[in-house]
Amino acid sequence: MAHKITLILGDGIGPEVTQAAVRCIEATGVKIDWEEACAGQEALEKYQNILPENVLQSIKKNKVALKGPIITPIGEGFRSVNVAIRQALDLYACVRPAKSYPGVRSYYKDIDLIIIRENSEDLYSGIEFEEGSSQAKNLITQIEEYTNKRIRPDSGISIKPISKFASQRIVKFAFEHALQNNRKKVTCVHKANIMKFTDGLFLKTARDVAKEYTGKITFEEAIVDNMSMQLVQKPHNFDVLVLPNLYGDIISDLCAGLIGGLGIAPGANIGDNLAVFEAVHGAAPKYRGLNKTNPTAMILSAVLMLKYIKEDKAATRLENAVKEVIAEGKSVTYDLKPTPNDVTAVGTREMADAIIKKIRG
Repeated sequence: MAHKITLILGDGIGPEVTQAAVRCIEATGVKIDWEEACAGQEALEKYQNILPENVLQSIKKNKVALKGPIITPIGEGFRSVNVAIRQALDLYACVRPAKSYPGVRSYYKDIDLIIIRENSEDLYSGIEFEEGSSQAKNLITQIEEYTNKRIRPDSGISIKPISKFASQRIVKFAFEHALQNNRKKVTCVHKANIMKFTDGLFLKTARDVAKEYTGKITFEEAIVDNMSMQLVQKPHNFDVLVLPNLYGDIISDLCAGLIGGLGIAPGANIGDNLAVFEAVHGAAPKYRGLNKTNPTAMILSAVLMLKYIKEDKAATRLENAVKEVIAEGKSVTYDLKPTPNDVTAVGTREMADAIIKKIRG
């Protein structure tokens, strides 16, 4: 019986890398009935809505989605579709593995980390007040009354909510993920030395949850700025990291840097009964249609998806095929070559072709 899965091609390079992933999945022999849905820039042009309701309904119905990158304007325009999907579907756990693959240029070897990022609240909750607005002015006045601390009147305001509920479920998710994947240690990353009532709550909750796993999983804690330094100095000391939303976004990119960049960084957004799989990198619209972009991150996201739907053998075959192609270094995109202008570099489609050839033996 075929798996019914929602497919969102995305913006910019999204359609190219997503179609490459789809072709690789199909080469494994796993039967999937794709239900295509449109979100982002294309949806805005077609329907005057960046996230049509039918997209969310499709994911709710099918329970699983493979999603290409979608453009997010910086500092203006619509808010992130990626964040909107996670919040609308309560995909509270963002899972971002950072794993070394021989053949990828990096200062580090044998990195194997899993970043578990809380996805539903913190500074990404979308509670903001624009500079100069009546709401911002009123809020500034109230804050000054409550705290006796002055806020400049020309300030924009963002609210950082961190709840006990969300902290408990993400930390528990991290420990369970560690157990299921034969991991040994979970490190809680925070800034509780400064933000005592938000990050402090996250840390206190993590400590309480960790007690349930005594003797099964080692628990550690680290301040986020110190963790940034330690990951650069001695990344092999860490295993699974669990973090609030903003730190998780930043640290996952740092860890991607340890393994050679976002081009090989997959991601999953998981809730209690729903999951959306996507590459960590953005839509890179300037490369749209050029058949130039590395599809590895999207294909590895498909590996995560196959594991999620219990197609473990296919997931292993696909990941091994990616490993082999990268290790050989022949049929890879320009960013995986020793120099970016290497004339032997292949395109997105051709790299996917090479991976498919490996899958089929």
